[in-house]
Amino acid sequence: MAPRSTWKGFLKVSLVSIPIKVYPAAESSASLSFNQLHGECRTRIQQKRWCPHCNREVANSELVKGYEFEKGRYVVLEDEDFAKVRTESTRVINLVQFSGEESLDPMYYDRAYYLAPDGPMAAGAYAVMREAMRGKIGVGKVALLGREYLVAVRPHQEGLLMFTLHHAGEMRTPSQIEELRSLPDVKPDEVSLARQVIGTFEAELDLSDFKDEYKEGLRQVIKARIAGEEVATPPEVEAPTNVVNLMEALRKSLDAVSASKKKPAKAQLPSRKAPARAEGGKRRKAG
Repeated sequence: MAPRSTWKGFLKVSLVSIPIKVYPAAESSASLSFNQLHGECRTRIQQKRWCPHCNREVANSELVKGYEFEKGRYVVLEDEDFAKVRTESTRVINLVQFSGEESLDPMYYDRAYYLAPDGPMAAGAYAVMREAMRGKIGVGKVALLGREYLVAVRPHQEGLLMFTLHHAGEMRTPSQIEELRSLPDVKPDEVSLARQVIGTFEAELDLSDFKDEYKEGLRQVIKARIAGEEVATPPEVEAPTNVVNLMEALRKSLDAVSASKKKPAKAQLPSRKAPARAEGGKRRKAG
C-alpha cells in the first residue's frame, strides 16, 4: 500500500515558500500488534468510557476536553477555543536557522518524516532547496497532531527528511544520573587496547543488515499456534559475567577476533570422475 500524507502545508525559507506534503518515514504497520482477550472465552475486551460520578457509560458525543489547573478542578475548552490559537506553524514549516548537519546531537531526534513537493510546480523549487541544503540542517517549527513541534530538516538521498525534536528543557543531563557523577579516571593503556578491539569491528554501516529477530521469532510462534503445532523453547541465553580484569578481557577479545579471521577455509579436493564405459562394461576404443 502506498504511503499517505498526514499533513499539507509549506516549507518556508526566508521569502521562498514551497508547497509540501508530509509522510511518516517509518511504517508503523510493520510491527506486530496484539488485542486483549478474555482468557476464558477468547472474546476481545472492550474499553468503555465510564463516569464514576454518574455511574454509567459515556458516549463519545458527551466527551469534552478539560485542563486540570488545580487538583480536581478543570477548565473546559471547546473547539472554537482551539481555533483561536493559530500560529504560523499550523500551515508553514518556517526554517529560521541553519547549521552544519553534524551540529545537532542525535539525542534530540524524535520521529522522522519525508517532505515531498505538493504538485509539479513545487518540484523545481523543492529540488533546488534540497541541493542548496546539502551538508546543512535547518531548524524551525510545525504544528502536527494537535501540538507544535520543534523540527529539523535535512537532505536525505532524493528528498528532504524532517525530524521532530525534543526541546532542550525536556532532556536530562548526565549529571542527573547518579551513576554518571562518580566515574573513575581511565588508564591510557586500557583505552588504547579498547580502541583496538573496537577497530576490529569497524565496517561501512548498512542498517539493512540488521533484522528484527524477536519479531520474526514471534511470527513463527504465531504460525505454529495457528497450525496447532508445538513450539520448542530455545535454551536461555546466559547473562554476561562481570568484567573482573578489563585488560585480560580486552586481550581475549583481540585474540578471539584474530583467530576467527585467520581460520583457513577447508580445502576442496577435486572430484574424480569415473572413466567412461561402453555398453557391456568395456572401454571404448579410440577410432
